[in-house]
Amino acid sequence: MRPPGKSLPLISFTEAGAGGRFDDNGFPSGEGWEAIPFPAVEDTHAYALEIAGDSLLPMYRDGTRIIVSPAAPLRRGDRVIVKTRRGEVMLRELKRKTAKTLELKSLNQEQTEDMLAAEDVLWVARIVWASQ
Repeated sequence: MRPPGKSLPLISFTEAGAGGRFDDNGFPSGEGWEAIPFPAVEDTHAYALEIAGDSLLPMYRDGTRIIVSPAAPLRRGDRVIVKTRRGEVMLRELKRKTAKTLELKSLNQEQTEDMLAAEDVLWVARIVWASQ
């Protein structure tokens, strides 16, 4: 664990789905992470992802960096990173979370909404900050 407020690990969002990037709790692991300074995050497991391409426009543009906190509590309307048991990593808006399902809204209006069974979700982490 690193002290809060020193730096955060950073990888490209497109690399986030590669094996070995996260442990089973959604914490960054493995090699290939850069470090960026970010003094305001107190979650020692927080990390940064960099958006590549325009698939998340207009919410996030190419080069936007988002800070993700696995320890942050989840609320309806939060933007979240979700990793499924199939290895898919998604950036979505949380519509609803129950004991049995996770309802997600795509940030890209061309994509459909998702309803995932809770057992199909490995972890969910809240986006707490984004560069714009």
